[in-house]
Amino acid sequence: MAYTGEEARTKLLADMAEAAAQLGFALACVAEAYDQLDERTADVLEAQLFRPLRGAYGRLIRAHTEFSARHAFPEVSFGQPSPGLHSRDPGPYIERAVEAVERADHGLAELQDSMLPVEVGDQELRAGLSGTRELIALVPGRGRQLLRVIGR
Repeated sequence: MAYTGEEARTKLLADMAEAAAQLGFALACVAEAYDQLDERTADVLEAQLFRPLRGAYGRLIRAHTEFSARHAFPEVSFGQPSPGLHSRDPGPYIERAVEAVERADHGLAELQDSMLPVEVGDQELRAGLSGTRELIALVPGRGRQLLRVIGR
């Protein structure tokens, strides 16, 4: 399929924004789960899920914003998502976060596989995408491990 450079950059930015929305949702879920946990487990959640997610979210937003500015696209505002229906059990929040991270990673992997970041992107953008995926790589497994611990 033939496309213009602007169309490709628009798609690239939209796909990145969707992945950022998923990571933002995951962060909201992890923050909500934190409030439901005992102090020791909350510290584990913060170290193993929240910090990598916060870093990945920030890196992806920065890559999106900088790429957008370099190509004179309008600035996008990323809102604060809701973690969904309230639960006193932290498990559903962690499950939602894990699923959202997996969706974000899958979307970023497809984006990288599409070669759009190479064709119309630049080195900084590719580094932002790769860095984001590196930061979230272990989050789903760690989240599932935490679910096994709190489920006891």
